[in-house]
Amino acid sequence: MTDEPEVLTRIESGVGRITLNRPRALHALTTSMCALMTEALLAWREDAAVHTILIDHSGERGFCAGGDIRMLAESGAGDGKAAREFFHTEYRLNHLLFTYPKPVVTVMDGVTMGGGVGLAMPSSVRIATERTTFAMPETGIGLFPDVGGGWFLPRLPGKSGLWLALTGARIKGADCVRLGIATHYMPFEHVEGFKAALIEHPDAIAGALAHYVRDAGPAPIEAHLEDIDRLFGLASVEAILAALLADGGEWARAQLAVLATKSPQTLKVAFRQLAHGAAFDDFADNMTMEYRIGARVVQRHDFLEGVRAVIIDKDNNPRWDPATVEAVGDDLLDAIFAPLPANEEWSPLT
Repeated sequence: MTDEPEVLTRIESGVGRITLNRPRALHALTTSMCALMTEALLAWREDAAVHTILIDHSGERGFCAGGDIRMLAESGAGDGKAAREFFHTEYRLNHLLFTYPKPVVTVMDGVTMGGGVGLAMPSSVRIATERTTFAMPETGIGLFPDVGGGWFLPRLPGKSGLWLALTGARIKGADCVRLGIATHYMPFEHVEGFKAALIEHPDAIAGALAHYVRDAGPAPIEAHLEDIDRLFGLASVEAILAALLADGGEWARAQLAVLATKSPQTLKVAFRQLAHGAAFDDFADNMTMEYRIGARVVQRHDFLEGVRAVIIDKDNNPRWDPATVEAVGDDLLDAIFAPLPANEEWSPLT
């Protein structure tokens, strides 16, 4: 045990600093961490002494690996109350960042997945490094690409966001820049210098960036964007799987093999989620939808089984139910996406 706070918040010369400080857990978010960040952001929102927000992490292992999955599964196996409280608090933080009136700079160094993506993507400045590994891997544990994934992913170029959502693919810094996930690329060795420059001149972000950002170099994903658009730009998950099978190429076969390991329920949830999210014109509507999904799937078989197989027993042999995408009917999806009782719905902070 440690007495170290899980989040460090302070003001340094006009910069409101939020540092994730749970390194042994790869800064996986807890309800209390989300609440602490929200409290700080609300306090700084109207503070004239704070010009810019900087979000980073302590330690060397990565920015944020996601949420506290074990807690979610333990809660989901019971009454689900703690899981719903987490989602409610986290999604309010996501929305607060999305609507924040001051510039937010996030350093996406190292692992940036799940909940970490939810902190980074609403930020106005998103910095990737050569150590960045970005992913939304939720289909592999029967969850879904939440924390605003329904909004951000379909707004990436072509069908790259849907490909990321369905496959859980991990991409590096240059790919993040190519897809617009990152706004800037910075060698890791420059990050501390950039932070110092920002703190020295908190109202001159562009100047600090200009001194330290570099060209990310070629993006490996470039070679596959045409295939992604062609094979993932279809009307259903079933059609995508059929197209991958018919294509027969090495890359298509690799995607098909990956998708065969994912929760069929989650594949179809994510497909519908991104379709709905693309049509929204208010981020809050997206988060309302995602809370409805999260409140339900956290107690369903696939999430509990996915966590067992991948995180607890580590046999990597989940037994999904339904076992095929064809068996995931519209009635099941309708139930997952349906409105909650009025007193249980999500709402943004006022």
